[in-house]
Amino acid sequence: MTEDTKFHHGDATDAAPIVEMKNIEKHFGNIIALAGVSFDVKPGECHCLLGDNGAGKSTFIKTMSGVHKPTKGEIFFEGKPLHFDTPRDAMEAGIATVFQDLAMIPLMSVTRNFFMGREPTKGKGLLKRFDVDTANEVCMEEMRNMGINLRGPDQAVGTLSGGERQTVAIARAVYFGAKILILDEPTSALGVRQTSNVLATIDKVRSQGVGVVFISHNVRHALAVGDRFTVLNRGKTLGTAKRGEITPEQLQDLMAGGQEMAELEGSLGGTV
Repeated sequence: MTEDTKFHHGDATDAAPIVEMKNIEKHFGNIIALAGVSFDVKPGECHCLLGDNGAGKSTFIKTMSGVHKPTKGEIFFEGKPLHFDTPRDAMEAGIATVFQDLAMIPLMSVTRNFFMGREPTKGKGLLKRFDVDTANEVCMEEMRNMGINLRGPDQAVGTLSGGERQTVAIARAVYFGAKILILDEPTSALGVRQTSNVLATIDKVRSQGVGVVFISHNVRHALAVGDRFTVLNRGKTLGTAKRGEITPEQLQDLMAGGQEMAELEGSLGGTV
């Protein structure tokens, strides 16, 4: 995946944010997981949150998607203060999260995974049943829109590649009305080809007006598709840069904590 891959980057600069987090802190007893996070996402943009392991990315996701309530700070959703009591409230409002494990059942078909828990039905009363034909049709169509041609709707998810599974999860979220799509390390375990497929999927989703939060520790992948970049380091966000305002080296440096890297290089007598 090169940085020169031609994606049509979102032009969401003037739009009002769908979600805005201001000075969020999250404490677990004495442990401060988030120590001052400010972040917002606009419709039709991909905003990358970059951070190393232990930077607070998981807590960030859970706070934005309604699993954790912030200890301090405010979250606004479509301009109003946000109070989600459960992750389901966040989902109903249109905040969807695709986690690394994708929450799929490998032995079940793509269609069953696509509609899991939200199956279309036909008939009434005792005759109410899963509408297989509609489900298959919708699933095939949505996957085609994302550039994946399934052998058939009954193809088991376990036979898909990692990138294709990621795309099923993204297509599912968008079909069910996601306004904000939080992607947790979507390219972390993928090869080059699968990575470019997932980045192309993100590009398609963005062009439909969905706000994408791309969480990653891979600067190259983020730069290939991102419109704005925010670095999370030790639970704090270190400002936000637009595309073209920051180099890969600067991003990498901010993620690692430039000072620490310089000291490490010095003690190892070379480059890290």
